[in-house]
Amino acid sequence: MVILDIKNLGKAYRSYHYQFQRFASWFGVPVRPREETWVLRNINLDVHYGDSIGIIGQNGAGKSTLLKLITGTQQPTEGTVQCNGRISAVLELGMGFNHELSGRQNASHALGLNGFSSRQIQQLMAAVEDFAEIGEYFDEPMRTYSSGMQMRIAFAVAVAYRPEILIVDEALSVGDTYFQHKSFSRIREFQQHNTTLLFVSHDRTAVQSLCNKAVLLEKGQLVKHGNSEEVFDYYNAIIADREHSTVTLKKLDSGKVQTTSGTGEARLEEIALYNYKGEVVETVGVGDPVELHVKVKVYKSLETLILGYAIKDRLGQVMYGNNTWHTKQCINHLMVGSEYRFVIAFPANFGVGSYSIAIALHDKDTHMSKNYEWSDLALVFNVVNTDKTQFFGCTWIEPKVTVTTL
Repeated sequence: MVILDIKNLGKAYRSYHYQFQRFASWFGVPVRPREETWVLRNINLDVHYGDSIGIIGQNGAGKSTLLKLITGTQQPTEGTVQCNGRISAVLELGMGFNHELSGRQNASHALGLNGFSSRQIQQLMAAVEDFAEIGEYFDEPMRTYSSGMQMRIAFAVAVAYRPEILIVDEALSVGDTYFQHKSFSRIREFQQHNTTLLFVSHDRTAVQSLCNKAVLLEKGQLVKHGNSEEVFDYYNAIIADREHSTVTLKKLDSGKVQTTSGTGEARLEEIALYNYKGEVVETVGVGDPVELHVKVKVYKSLETLILGYAIKDRLGQVMYGNNTWHTKQCINHLMVGSEYRFVIAFPANFGVGSYSIAIALHDKDTHMSKNYEWSDLALVFNVVNTDKTQFFGCTWIEPKVTVTTL
């Protein structure tokens, strides 16, 4: 069932020659603006009950504007937003707060704006104070707060009750580690009760941990939506390839979509995983020593070549990544036609499950300056537990447990 229906949504900022022209435009009088800048346009999106959607994109892509239109803090220039549930939102830090009022007074005001009665606010206030954990500062003016304390109040208000839709816009990035863990735990608790989540962040791990879907905005347009791993892979590719001319998508037999991009000046020719016997394998045991062999061919004379790799779990979260820039193994002055084999030896200290390897060929410490090739899902392998004590989690950390009778 659709809880949020967005149709042809757009937002433009307009300037006029005279103020009375702006006033007339509010009443539908057709007035040509002096200048018109569209920050969001042609957004169509259906959000269903229980969906968890990450909204990603570069700065200025329109992410925050979209959330403001959904929450009603801004009005659209065109299109509609139909919401079928109560929204609770943490938008820009400090938005809606009066810094001369205390945290308690601001919390009371925010809950009142969300439609709660005085009696309900009084009942919820203890939960807000308890979750925020700022002690005596709760009754001090907010101008004395740090940015982290302001965020604690804003988030505590947003989660004092369980809404149908929870919206979080980058706010958690300013919090301390303890409060981030606490906040993510509360979000997951809401998700278990079918709360719909819209979450804006540049943190790929956070988005993929919380969201099963993602939406990519660029220059005010919705350019891709779907599985969060696929959308993030595409996002990384278009960041490296500003013109989008080399980004290709390929559906694999597994059903996943492989994203590849780059100039092609150097290319991945072969990739394989070997066990300790020197055999090519697709399945390895927890903790087994393995070698990743990567063959690269140069198709244009290059000054430098760096190989980067990342090992990801089935959700696309990076378990480990590195490149030959950081290991100080940069290859210089490469000739056309030359080939190189990289051998990366490591123990498969991963939890049971499926993993993929992404390969990047570039010229410096990242692929942002020159991307020869970026290939997600270049190789997929499985980890099974054949001889280790049963354990849970994504990493094998062999323990030594000592028990003493006291």
